Amino acid sequence: MITTRRAAAVGAVLLLAGLTGCADDKPAAGADDGTGPVNVKATDSECGLSRTDVKSGTSTFSVSNGGSKVTEFYVYAEGDRVMGEVENIGPGLKRDLIVELPTGKYQAVCKPGMVGDGIRGDLTVTGAAAAQVDEDTALKQATESYQRYVNSQAIALEQKTIEFVTAVKAGDVAKAKALFPVSRTYWERIEPVAESFGDLDPKIDARVNDVEPGTEWTGYHRIEQALWEKNTTAGMAKYADQLLTDVKTVVAKAKVVKLNPLQLANGAKELLDEVATGKVTGEEDRYSHTDLWDFQANVEGSQAAVQALRPALQQRDPALVTTLDTNFKAVFAALDKYRVGDGFKPYTASEAEKKELGAVVDALAEPVSKVAGVIAKK
Repeated sequence: MITTRRAAAVGAVLLLAGLTGCADDKPAAGADDGTGPVNVKATDSECGLSRTDVKSGTSTFSVSNGGSKVTEFYVYAEGDRVMGEVENIGPGLKRDLIVELPTGKYQAVCKPGMVGDGIRGDLTVTGAAAAQVDEDTALKQATESYQRYVNSQAIALEQKTIEFVTAVKAGDVAKAKALFPVSRTYWERIEPVAESFGDLDPKIDARVNDVEPGTEWTGYHRIEQALWEKNTTAGMAKYADQLLTDVKTVVAKAKVVKLNPLQLANGAKELLDEVATGKVTGEEDRYSHTDLWDFQANVEGSQAAVQALRPALQQRDPALVTTLDTNFKAVFAALDKYRVGDGFKPYTASEAEKKELGAVVDALAEPVSKVAGVIAKK
């Protein structure tokens, strides 16, 4: 999972703040007439939007970080369901979020320091623009294809989690250790979809430093710590039961969630952010050192989203498709160096090895970050 947690995180909850105009920023052309990008001025204490009413359909939020902390920007639907996000926006940097929003009420959220509930304000979407999938056959087929992929991964996630939980409750440490990275593979492939369901993600996948004070640490990593640090499953039965309950809830929701093409494109980039900020560093599976299983699963999930969009991308930007194919192959080739049998050696990479893996992931992330913009084109 990314170093940040999308739905909940460590640290004091930031005071809610209204979204104010960006008086110091010069709006992009058309920004104030409801047709251009929404400029977002993010600081350590502010989340200012150039406007808080947008038309339904595709919107671009141009986020500039003028603060001293790394920040994130989200658009939440009811229940903190993630409609779109951009992460790891360093001080002085600017990133765009392109997202398709139907008519309704939303919240725009900045998270300075990438922690807490964030600085929130209301966002209203009006109008009756046709959805992309209703106007473009290739995009409709892309979302249907990816939905089938999500369904297949969700089924496998539930099955393997049942096996993992059964081993934990039976006290079979060796089997539980063997199943831990396997069951997580299916989670990591569809994580952007799973993370859109509010607090289920942190309940299932939070690391100890991601847990808010007063909240019990649960999920995969709670059990991972007992398995590898204490070589036992003692006391883990209740966490295993809760994990399975939460996974079943995610699976049920993932099977029926309706996705749009930009969610696929943004999700592909989010998965690579996961790799760059959590897996390459070795922070994710810090007790078991099974990070490379997650690494591969994130890249596979990103590739699945891009491949679903491939026909539409081929129509719009065939050169980008060629670059994506080449760079995905390069990442998998880099991973092959660490393979052992059907899995990977424990991830205890040197700084030089981490730098090498990070570079190849960054090289892939750059063209993947262009996919949303290409898909958004009429």
